[in-house]
Amino acid sequence: MDSAPADPLVGRTLDRRYHVRSRIAHGGMATVYLASDTRLDRLVALKVMHAELARDADFVRRFIGEAKSVARLSHPNVVAVFDQGSDGQYLYLAMEYVPGRTLRSLLRERRWFPPGEALEIMIPVLSALAAAHDSGIVHRDVKPENVLITGDGRVKVVDFGLARAQAAAGHTRTGLIIGTVAYLAPEQVTGGATDARTDVYSAGVMLFELLTGRQPHTGDSPLTVAYKHVNEEVPPPSAVLPGIPAVADRLVLAATSRDPGQRPGNAGVFLRAVRSARGDVPAGEAAGIAETAWQDTSGVRSTALLAGAARGRHAADSPGLLSDPAGPAGYGSQALHMGGASHTMVVHDDGLAGYPAGREPFLQRWLFSRRLGYLAVALAVMVGLGAGGWWLTSGRYAPVPGVEGKTAIAAATLLRADGFRVGSSSSVIDNSLAKGLVIGTTPTGRATKGSVVSLIVSAGPRMITVPSVGGRSLAAAEAALRAHGLAVSGQQDKVASASAPIGTVAGTSPRAGTSWPQNRPVTIDVVAGIPLPNLVDQNVQAVQQQWASQNGIQLTQEQDTNSNQPQGTITRQEPAPNTPVARGSKVTVFVSTGPKEIPIPNVDNMTVEQARQQLQQAGFQVSVSRFGPFNNVFSYSPSGQAPAGTTITVYTGF
Repeated sequence: MDSAPADPLVGRTLDRRYHVRSRIAHGGMATVYLASDTRLDRLVALKVMHAELARDADFVRRFIGEAKSVARLSHPNVVAVFDQGSDGQYLYLAMEYVPGRTLRSLLRERRWFPPGEALEIMIPVLSALAAAHDSGIVHRDVKPENVLITGDGRVKVVDFGLARAQAAAGHTRTGLIIGTVAYLAPEQVTGGATDARTDVYSAGVMLFELLTGRQPHTGDSPLTVAYKHVNEEVPPPSAVLPGIPAVADRLVLAATSRDPGQRPGNAGVFLRAVRSARGDVPAGEAAGIAETAWQDTSGVRSTALLAGAARGRHAADSPGLLSDPAGPAGYGSQALHMGGASHTMVVHDDGLAGYPAGREPFLQRWLFSRRLGYLAVALAVMVGLGAGGWWLTSGRYAPVPGVEGKTAIAAATLLRADGFRVGSSSSVIDNSLAKGLVIGTTPTGRATKGSVVSLIVSAGPRMITVPSVGGRSLAAAEAALRAHGLAVSGQQDKVASASAPIGTVAGTSPRAGTSWPQNRPVTIDVVAGIPLPNLVDQNVQAVQQQWASQNGIQLTQEQDTNSNQPQGTITRQEPAPNTPVARGSKVTVFVSTGPKEIPIPNVDNMTVEQARQQLQQAGFQVSVSRFGPFNNVFSYSPSGQAPAGTTITVYTGF
């Protein structure tokens, strides 16, 4: 059995509402958990701030203010904020749960994106930022880690305003700087005013990284990188990876100007520029060139190929290459540039000079046929390049279907239906999914068609042996259970004990020695008093003298006028038997006032049969005593009134 320490929040319910299921991520500012909103019956992402931040009054004040602002922001590309609150030392945000992965994770896997795909990613990111800027909210921490991508390709931005809350509280721990400094605008480094243009700068840096697979400024320390943001311009992406279109260079350079006044005024302006540029950039442009460069294992890029690509792009912009008067006299030249690549074909327009008269039509037809042949070859090359580029960048990939929560058999069936082969499965302990259900796949996102996809299957929750905590204080018992990695229920069971002191722990549910799932809370049994005995059918005076007085219990008596029990008999009690009661507690007992008496009918001079009928109808039992041969009643006893059910004796015979 594994009894290693675990996250103390897993299995706990915060604010009597959010039941924490598992930990999703841990960062320099907070830890994110998957939780169930027990009130609205939905999954949420619970971002719990680190304890040192939650203790900072300035941070808490700013955090609450920013959370309220962001909660009013509604946009399909923004992770919604549902709730904010605290539970003891825990300060939290309840947010929309977005199953998927971060852009950082996808970037590590893909390494870079073709220009068209990079711009497609930036459009929803900038849409989210534009909505925030229109509402007066500045993100201040735009980076791939704060961009989430769902399994169906939706893009959402998270953590609006939190960087400002932390900065206001003066927290600049190294761990946080390292994760963010690559995207800092110069004014953030120098302590200047930050506004929407600060987010534009960070978005420009992120676009640079998507296009090239690296960050524009790097260094041995965060301070070195920050210095470069202030003192050096971000280079054009094509300087790192030749073949990137000039329009992408212009977008990055405009957004990352060190002078905020030279940048787009907000994300909306930058978004319009990106959308306009996207229409001019094919999704596969430069993909084949870039992939060749990245696959060069010698550590030196294929300079000849890249230089050829650059020449091809510049040639397309040069009118001198479209009609070259420097060729032989009487000859023109026409350049055909195929897809921006470095393939240039020259076709001579006129070759008739010096041929005998009468041969011109034949030669014209021959030259025309040759031109058609060249054109056909050019078109074939263009189609081949386009198809090859599409295949290298998109065509050979297919989205891996989302199979989380399905059985392994159902997941394998779905993967095979989408054209993938199913590899071996691995099992891992998971406190959220039942044993046998799929947690995820390897790889995720997109994969080569027909490739092997392996399943990661839940082995069920971690099982831990419940320790013995009887006789300890409640706090000590809770600490011992959590030290073993178990969750503790927020509710305790009140139990009775004739020997243990009130307030001490009598045991747990489940009891000690039980193997118990880590994600299911353990309930602690706390002694709340001595067991209340069964007092029913006992005389109230005897109970008062022999039990209540000795244990310091106050008996409160209520009359029971509907009981047939003898007067003074206890007929009911509150609370019930075996309930724990402490010294000084009140116990209510219901005491019979005695059987209710009813009138006895006068049966003198009646026959025995008549007397029996009258008395039984009135609710009495009848007994007959005969003293002679006659059948008339000459007396009966008792007379007057008696409790129902009393036996009335009738006398006859005289």
